[in-house]
Amino acid sequence: MKQVNYAKESKDSVKTKSPLKIILDYIFNSFTIAEMEVRKLRHDPTELLTRAVQPVLWLLIFGQAFSRIRAIPTGNVNYQTFMAPGILAQSMMFISIFYGLSIIWDKDQGILQKLIAMPVPRAAFVKGKAFGAGVRAISQVIIILFLSYLLGLNIKWSLLNIIMSIFTIILGAAFFSSLSMALAAIVKSRERFMGIGQVITMPLFFASNAIYPIQIMPHWLQIIAKINPLSYVVELLRGYLINGSISGASFDWLILILATVVIQVISAVLYPHIVT
Repeated sequence: MKQVNYAKESKDSVKTKSPLKIILDYIFNSFTIAEMEVRKLRHDPTELLTRAVQPVLWLLIFGQAFSRIRAIPTGNVNYQTFMAPGILAQSMMFISIFYGLSIIWDKDQGILQKLIAMPVPRAAFVKGKAFGAGVRAISQVIIILFLSYLLGLNIKWSLLNIIMSIFTIILGAAFFSSLSMALAAIVKSRERFMGIGQVITMPLFFASNAIYPIQIMPHWLQIIAKINPLSYVVELLRGYLINGSISGASFDWLILILATVVIQVISAVLYPHIVT
C-alpha cells in the first residue's frame, strides 16, 4: 500500500513542480544515491587495493616485457608509456562492469525493494549508482598515475590533462556500470551475472586500442574496435596523458556521451524489473 501511495504522491508532486524544480530534485536524488554508494566504499576501502593488483601487474610485467622486445609499433613512445592509459581504462572497466552485482546483492537482501518504493525517479537511481562507480574508478587513476611516476613514464603531468583524464574515467565508468546494471536486471542471478561479466570483459579489452594500436589489427577487428566504447576512452586518455592534445576529442566525447545516455535510459527502464 505504501508503494502505491508513494507513486501517487510522486505523480501529484511532479504536476505541481516547475521544470527547474524537477531538474534540481533529479540532480539532488542522483547525488544522494551516489553518496550512499561512496559510503559503502568507506566501510570497505580494501576493495580499492585489491582491484589495483591486476592493472599493476599488467603495467609492471606485461609492459616491461614488451618494451624490451619492441614487438608492437608505438612510434616514438615507449611501449610501457603507450599502454599506461589503456591499463587505466581496463581497470576502470573491470570495476564498473561488475557493478551490477551490488544491485543483485541489494535485491537478495531486500534493500532494493525499499529503494524502488521511494518517490525517486528510476533514472536518478541509475545516475547515482553510475556516479558512485565513477568515484571508485578515480582511485585507480591515482594508483596508476602514481605507479607511472615511479616508473618514470613519459606522462604529461599538467593539471588540465589530469582533470580531463579524471572526467574521462568518470564518464567511462558511468557507461560500463550502467551496462552492468542493465545486465543485472535481465539475468537477476549472481552466478549468471558473473558468467556474463567474465565473458564480455576480456573481449571488450582485447578488441580495443588499450594495448596495441588499431592500425595493426586485422580489418574485421578494426571495425569492432571502432564501435567499442572502451576504444574512445583509451583514445582520450592517451591524448591527454601522452600527446597532450587530441585532434578528434569532440567526436570521442560525443560518442561516449551518447552511448552513456542511451544505456542509462535502457537501465532506468529495466531497473524495476530486477525485483519481479
